[in-house]
Amino acid sequence: MNSELLIVEDDRKTRDLVSAFLTYQGYSTAILGHHDDIFDTITRTPHRVMIADLATLLTRSHDILDKAWEASPDLVVIAYGQTDSSRPLPHNERLLFIPKPLNLDELESVVMRAREYQFLKATTAEPATSEEFPHFLCSTIIGRSRQMLSLFELLEKVAESNATVLVQGASGTGKELAARAIHQLSSRSNKNFVPVNCAAIPDELLESELFGHVKGAFTGAYANRPGRFDLADKGTLFLDEIGDMKANLQVKLLRVLQSKEFEPVGSARSQKVDVRIIAATNKNLEELVANRDFREDLYYRLSVIPITIPPLRERREDIPLLINHFLGRFNRDKRRLVKGFSREALEILRNYDWPGNVRELENLVERMVTLKESGFISPDDLPDRYLSRRQTGRQVAPPAPLAPPPLEELPAEGICLNSAVDAFENRLILQALQRTGGNKKEAAALLNLKRTTLIEKLKKKNLQFDP
Repeated sequence: MNSELLIVEDDRKTRDLVSAFLTYQGYSTAILGHHDDIFDTITRTPHRVMIADLATLLTRSHDILDKAWEASPDLVVIAYGQTDSSRPLPHNERLLFIPKPLNLDELESVVMRAREYQFLKATTAEPATSEEFPHFLCSTIIGRSRQMLSLFELLEKVAESNATVLVQGASGTGKELAARAIHQLSSRSNKNFVPVNCAAIPDELLESELFGHVKGAFTGAYANRPGRFDLADKGTLFLDEIGDMKANLQVKLLRVLQSKEFEPVGSARSQKVDVRIIAATNKNLEELVANRDFREDLYYRLSVIPITIPPLRERREDIPLLINHFLGRFNRDKRRLVKGFSREALEILRNYDWPGNVRELENLVERMVTLKESGFISPDDLPDRYLSRRQTGRQVAPPAPLAPPPLEELPAEGICLNSAVDAFENRLILQALQRTGGNKKEAAALLNLKRTTLIEKLKKKNLQFDP
């Protein structure tokens, strides 16, 4: 059986570690030792991806990559190591680079990107150009749309400085991924990236969580405890949902930004700290400042470099890339064999507004892979809310409710209102089913109900429809 991954590494311990890790993750691997010939191996046994130490490659031949691609045009090479300006790497969409020290989780993520690239290339009628290559940044953010390529360029520039960054965007757009990319591209990448969700921690605990506390500072403080600022020293502190931070903590955060020092809870001694702060929010901080819910001076300190992550509906061309990425991950994690979304299902998802952004898309793909198990996902497999958009790409207006029949005159002796309403609802449901030939989805649309709601009503009322 042909192996998916070929590992080229002269150091035995490293190649055994990489092989064992990727084998555990479900990949089929082969090892190429110090004296083995790369071209002979590739020619005899085709591989999808070659993972190689950059120094090992360059010591064998200066044009080894060109020869490898000549022998196997579909081969994707993942090289790890330190680049040398005197021997620049070739610019090729089939070459992915990871800096040392090698992070196995990052390697796995890049292997997934390589497989996605090959899948997309195999499913397109024409060979993929460099513009069609699924661009990604630091193995975290995926996109080839104009908005995302501009974002990648901005993140790379921002990473070179130590300026405070404010990342803004709707929930689910990937604000933390952008923050992690800045950290990984910066000179602080070998230090800690420490995330804090300011909205998830109770107000009375957030100060201690950020700045730490000393023994005896409050009930239950039995020992000194470092805070997130301590953990992020020389690294990056990511403050998510900064718009939810209370006024008293805003003052203390402002002091850290101004003086680079803080005081643990219960301590009178200040500590110096070297931390780059990246803040994020899905709220409009300018409006919060205008309403006096957020300090104006802190806002300007945080937004030295503002970055806005575009919502998914503004970069719809990235949806197929994201879907393929999530499919690869969930197929492997859940041991499924889902091949993809049908053309019609993909078009429906392109036209959907995605209020939950990339997180909603990720959750949908996970749900579909879990339930479908194999084959292609069709429109009939999609949840009802995704079917409100069709080929035109325009939102379909909800159908007008059925007009009620003329009201009969109220009997002198009166009626039971609940029974009358229940009977009227039963007639409408049966009329909708009759009009749609028993199709529950279409009947629910006529009644402006969810399909699941209609089914629940039929069960509860024990209504039977005979076409």
